[in-house]
Amino acid sequence: MCGIAGFIQKDPHKFQAGHLHNMTDALAHRGPDGYGYWQNNENTVLFGHRRLSIIDLSEAGQQPMHYLDRYVLMHNGEIYNYIEIRKTLEALGYKFRTATDTEVIAAAYDQWKEDCLEHFDGMFAFCIWDEKENSFFAARDRFGEKPFYYIFDDGCLSFASEMKAFWAAGFSKAPNKKLLFNFITIGYTDNPEMPEETFYEDIFKLPAACWLRYTLATEELTIVSYWDLDIRSVNKKITDEQAIETFKDLFATSVKRRLRSDVMIGTSLSGGLDSSSIAALCSTGITTQLSHQCFTASFKDFQKDETLYATQVANQFGLKQHIASISANDLVEDLQRFSRVQEEPFGSASVYAQYKVYELAKQAGVTVLLDGQGADETMAGYSKYYKWYWQELFRRGKLFRSKEIKAAASLGVTEGFGVKNMVAAWFPDFASVVLERQYLLKALRQEDLSKEYVRAHSNEAYYTPPEHTNLNGLLYFNTRTHGLEELLRYADRNSMAHSREVRLPFLSHELVEFIFSLPSHFKIRNGWTKWILRESMQERLPGSVCWRKDKVGFEPPQKDWMQQLPLSEAIQEAKKILVRENILKPSVMDKPVHAQDAYEADNYDWRYFSSAILFM
Repeated sequence: MCGIAGFIQKDPHKFQAGHLHNMTDALAHRGPDGYGYWQNNENTVLFGHRRLSIIDLSEAGQQPMHYLDRYVLMHNGEIYNYIEIRKTLEALGYKFRTATDTEVIAAAYDQWKEDCLEHFDGMFAFCIWDEKENSFFAARDRFGEKPFYYIFDDGCLSFASEMKAFWAAGFSKAPNKKLLFNFITIGYTDNPEMPEETFYEDIFKLPAACWLRYTLATEELTIVSYWDLDIRSVNKKITDEQAIETFKDLFATSVKRRLRSDVMIGTSLSGGLDSSSIAALCSTGITTQLSHQCFTASFKDFQKDETLYATQVANQFGLKQHIASISANDLVEDLQRFSRVQEEPFGSASVYAQYKVYELAKQAGVTVLLDGQGADETMAGYSKYYKWYWQELFRRGKLFRSKEIKAAASLGVTEGFGVKNMVAAWFPDFASVVLERQYLLKALRQEDLSKEYVRAHSNEAYYTPPEHTNLNGLLYFNTRTHGLEELLRYADRNSMAHSREVRLPFLSHELVEFIFSLPSHFKIRNGWTKWILRESMQERLPGSVCWRKDKVGFEPPQKDWMQQLPLSEAIQEAKKILVRENILKPSVMDKPVHAQDAYEADNYDWRYFSSAILFM
């Protein structure tokens, strides 16, 4: 929902209304339903907004929104529990003139200041100008579902929902070649040690679960983290029945809140456990805005195509299924626009497949989609999590009698557990150092990179291991430090490119906090990943979906696409750009494209293809 942009500037002559209009025009896709501008009398504060109407479609919901003759507010996202918070605030004497969640944010901030964030269940990036205090406040949701970028230079704070807004206002577009080095060599799309860093010099992002305050008089910029997961307080006494019942209640509440809307809602449906679980709970919800439509990506003749599973779920719950059949030609045809949408490099072709699903929702007239992201990172949905759980069991002397390795093997899991895993279990700090060195040596030996580029950036190469070495520790790392936010960035850009809003029920912070309070055996048990979700949904979903043995992970036929002429030629053109920038050696042009699947570890040619967007 929406796009925001603006300036807080000491010098009133630096940026004018024209700059602001250019920024919001660049964000028009995020908010096609309306726009608004405001600047103070001194021209030191300029706000611009593009609106995608979801809650309260009337003119009363227009932004920037003024409140109590003191605050000016802009909001991108949704506060799902705004109805409950509104009732609390009304009991405290607040009155409301709109039915929006935006006005609830303003009242909550007036009542609790930055502590208002503790009350919100939502995805959001909002900002407030306080005319009494002459200060600017901005905040981002706990997981980073909604973006907030900023440039801070010479007493001026510029901000926007997407980086293209800065370029529209005349800022330079200078790629961050240090972060690019780490993307090309080890696939990092962010810096876990410096979460504010982006792929462009001087453009920063407000980290997830942080708020920002800028006081114009003193030119003081403060950034504070307001929330984190507690992974040390594990409830070892909880029973299976208690855990499943609580999980069901929290999950159902999350879905119910995310069905609040004044426009039509549908669901993404891949055929996997996560999206199918959401579709199942939606079918029990009572809301006039639920469209009973679902949207599925299909890849013809691909072994890992999940369309049949998705269709089975759609039929069970009476959903009208829309199918996006996607090819390599589609990607090449959409490449220029898709690159502008993403702004930064993307890890695989699955990002494009998601883009096409949201495009399909637009064609069907469904504005809001519920999606299953976040379940894998919080409940151990990937095969890489097995070894962390097994190492945890090994340290406790329970691995072999638990028969977890044998159970996983019976489900087709090929992950092994040998001497290196045992050493890592007993000496995790040593193992982390060894692993970090291996990654860095691998980065330095990447043979396609020019010597000058390696020399300039290899001293800034990094590999960040999880701080905690049990299963919950790695889940925390992927949820809060490195992994999930990358997927959320893709989802935001892809959905908003088509003026769609995507909502993620698995990322209710109350649900996630509960999941992290559970011992590891509620995530992996008897070889099954996401055990508590499967147990909770087995009475609602077909067994062939709930207890599927194969984990696909929304994967397109990327290897096949890369072998096809249109995409292979596009990859070669991308390599030319990187050679021109003295990032790759000229000899790389003599190499044929090395096609690999979407989630292969060393997919260098895809990374070259994706990296070129920084210079386009």
